[in-house]
Amino acid sequence: MRRYIFLTVIPSILLLSASGFCEIDISGEFLTDNRFRIKGDNKFTWNENRLVLKLDSEISVAHLYGEIWLRGFGFPSISQSSDLQKKSKENVSPWAIELREAYIDFYKLFTNNLELRIGRQRIAWGTADKFNPTDNLNPDDLEDIMDFGIKLGSNSLKLIYYLGSCTFTGVYIPVFTPAVLPSSDWASALSSPPSLPSGMTLRNFTDSIILPENNPKKNSMGAFKIAGNLFNYDLSISYFYGRDDLPLINKIEITPVDSSTVDANVEMIYPKMQVFGADLAGAVSNIGIWAEGACFIPEKVEMKTFTVGVGTQTSIALDDEFYFKYVFGGDYTFKNGIYINGQYLHGFIHERGDGNLEDYFMTGIEKKLFSDELNVKIGFGAEIKDFENIKDNLATMIFPEVNYYPVDNTEISIGAYLIDGKDTTNFGKVKDNDEIYLKFKYRF
Repeated sequence: MRRYIFLTVIPSILLLSASGFCEIDISGEFLTDNRFRIKGDNKFTWNENRLVLKLDSEISVAHLYGEIWLRGFGFPSISQSSDLQKKSKENVSPWAIELREAYIDFYKLFTNNLELRIGRQRIAWGTADKFNPTDNLNPDDLEDIMDFGIKLGSNSLKLIYYLGSCTFTGVYIPVFTPAVLPSSDWASALSSPPSLPSGMTLRNFTDSIILPENNPKKNSMGAFKIAGNLFNYDLSISYFYGRDDLPLINKIEITPVDSSTVDANVEMIYPKMQVFGADLAGAVSNIGIWAEGACFIPEKVEMKTFTVGVGTQTSIALDDEFYFKYVFGGDYTFKNGIYINGQYLHGFIHERGDGNLEDYFMTGIEKKLFSDELNVKIGFGAEIKDFENIKDNLATMIFPEVNYYPVDNTEISIGAYLIDGKDTTNFGKVKDNDEIYLKFKYRF
């Protein structure tokens, strides 16, 4: 099926554009990304070649846009000689096609002030840098956990009404889509093993995920936002009703193997939630500033733990008490060209529930050199789980990177992800995953 799309749909679009039947602007980029684990077995962890095609077409009072990723991604998966045969070629050279966005805009619908967008779209809300507590409409794409802020498109309908300097936006998403999770060696940063009886160790672990029923009442989501400008500050307030895109454990079945070992099977669901959000962005003198916050009101989720031979215990997996996530930060460019960016974040992507939110500090510094042919960056991050005992509840991250631009639209990058911290923290759990990467990017 993927080959059919590649061999028929893509050439057809290019042929229509070349023939003049419809005017299509084609842009995109080519990317290679390879990563190498510094510690342990020193294995390659990421092997990607990506061709991104972006298609734009203006049709009278409408606009058509599409974004397609063609990816050669991953490593050969070979366990027997039949995997080397042509019919199993994807085991030798894995690849995929991803439809990231495909939508059409209708301008001046019924009135000059109304726009409608229908199709798969990325609906980005919030003013903070990559970490946006108000941005809940699209599912998180955590495949690359270090590429913060990436999300999937959602099949949806979006209406925007313009009234002076204000905009009123309404969104309807008929079908819920869960988040994409990172690989197993990074997953522990976003999840914890199920709670076991004291003194017990886990032998085997299995899980099952229950998606919401496929009907409008259980599956659909909606949101609206009012945005405007006041005293040269961009402001907005928003409301979202839908589901958390990360699964939550609500049932555990524990089977004792012997006096100290158990097997566990868990069931996970996607709880409903409401989110009231607000954000602002502007400048004080030459310093850019932003702030964003959201009040989350989750549905109450009970946790049922069944132990074979003992019985069932009931606790609370997620209470229905509201909790706040927020971000504020700023950036500034000095006269010598040094750019600095920093922000404070309360509550990471996967954290939920009052009392379970941690604090994070992110800072980035960069400087262009040699007539902008070289750009040196270094990012710093800190996670603090408990301010009353920082020493035993701290994780730190350093992200150095050097970018070289040999010709126009071409970028070569080398950098690293360096993490250290206590096992009590999210990122401290993956402190052995330090990596070096080499990337090449060409835009056209």
